[in-house]
Amino acid sequence: MGCNASIARPGCYIQGAGTVHFGDYVQLAPNVGILSANHDLYDQRKYNAAPIVVGDYSWIGMNSIVTAGVVLGPRTIVAAGAVVTKSFPDGFCILAGVPAKVVKYLDKECFQPWHLENEYYGYIPKEKFESVRTKYLDI
Repeated sequence: MGCNASIARPGCYIQGAGTVHFGDYVQLAPNVGILSANHDLYDQRKYNAAPIVVGDYSWIGMNSIVTAGVVLGPRTIVAAGAVVTKSFPDGFCILAGVPAKVVKYLDKECFQPWHLENEYYGYIPKEKFESVRTKYLDI
């Protein structure tokens, strides 16, 4: 989970069997489903897992679903109710529909990344997180 990511919304379901990576300042609306694994078509006892990556400053609207193996590049906006079944790694776009497709490309030059005065990884201040990470992970 990236810096100041806001993913703990009511009704969200994050299934991480295939791993899920959220970038900095990612926002999830209520009732979003992030599903990094799905049942095998021929044997529902088996799972097909694949990582999901959501890029920095992305925003996923209410009642949307992101499926296994999807990579969303930076500043990808997913409209409410969309079902994202394929990757959009370049980002800077708005996705909508079932299955989701690009309905608008965003001008990269107009985007101004923001930073909050107090930055956190979960509940750990950014400064302390970096030192803990360096100390324990040999980074």
